[in-house]
Amino acid sequence: MSPLPGTAPPACKLQIDGLTKSYGSVVALQPTRLEVPAGEFLTLLGPSGSGKTTLLQMICGLVEPSGGRILIDGRDETRTPVHKRDIGLVFQHYALFPHLTVSENIGFPLRMRGVAAADLDRRVRDALDMVHLGHLGDRFPKELSGGQQQRVALARCFVYQPSVILMDEPLGALDKKLRERMQYEIKRLHRETGATIIYVTHDQEEALAMSDRICLMNHARIEQIGTPHDIYARPKTAFAADFIGVSNIFRGSIQRDDGGAPILVTGGGRFRLSAAALADGAGQGEASLIVRPEQLDLDGDGDNEVSGRVVDTVYAGSETRVLVALGDQSTVTVRLRRGMAPPPLGDEVAVRWRSEAGVLVS
Repeated sequence: MSPLPGTAPPACKLQIDGLTKSYGSVVALQPTRLEVPAGEFLTLLGPSGSGKTTLLQMICGLVEPSGGRILIDGRDETRTPVHKRDIGLVFQHYALFPHLTVSENIGFPLRMRGVAAADLDRRVRDALDMVHLGHLGDRFPKELSGGQQQRVALARCFVYQPSVILMDEPLGALDKKLRERMQYEIKRLHRETGATIIYVTHDQEEALAMSDRICLMNHARIEQIGTPHDIYARPKTAFAADFIGVSNIFRGSIQRDDGGAPILVTGGGRFRLSAAALADGAGQGEASLIVRPEQLDLDGDGDNEVSGRVVDTVYAGSETRVLVALGDQSTVTVRLRRGMAPPPLGDEVAVRWRSEAGVLVS
């Protein structure tokens, strides 16, 4: 979360210092360093086995690290038992007590902390209002929808104002429409409370929509950390480009044309490279050129071009994508401009893009 102009940056809420975890010869998390400012919404994103859940479980104390330290507000909490860490947890399965009402479920962590009855009732009412469930306090979990149960789980976590809130795929069991609605609810709660949230998901769209920063993980280590825009628009590796959104990836070697301008020579053609791409990416040797579907054009200008045959059209409501098979057996994806009719299947087309649209990674 970026500070406002003229203000000091937020203090470091959570610091991961060389944290690692191994199970015998299997490394679940390579030595990892990470700092999370107070009030940030950080998403741990990656495929299964990337280490994101292992990292989350060590932060909350469910898994003991093999090495390294966990500091919260500057205090070393590496060996602190789970119940003594000032951390809130929200899981995919709501874990509500079926024999307690909604209000009793939300008030449970306050009762466990010895909060006085009058203060407890007020805080429970405030939490119910925060998640728009003030009229359902006397109901039992079985009488609620999935989305309502998840909001109860969120209220139960936020009610005692933990130092850090950890969420492990909390929306994974919900359908797409409800999941999107709950994404908005969680973002709203984050804005209103200023809580520090670490959120685990494997859903790229969810991570892009919700996060202040994304920590992309792969092979038990951090692949790239940045804002959603940075990771999407300026990926540092081919994995980051391929995992976040849709990418067209051209692999080749960096050379110079007859005029000395940098080009990428691939099996499918020779592509001009911008000075910015060279500055951000590989300088010589083998490299991959990343071009997003919205940067490609079927009837526009561009100093790079490939030709191929239309093999499929994908209509997704808000956008239409065209898949074009190239002569080297690879396929590129083009997002059509709004209002543009897709070409017929089998048509031969030219796909163009401007060199400054490409991102170069090693």
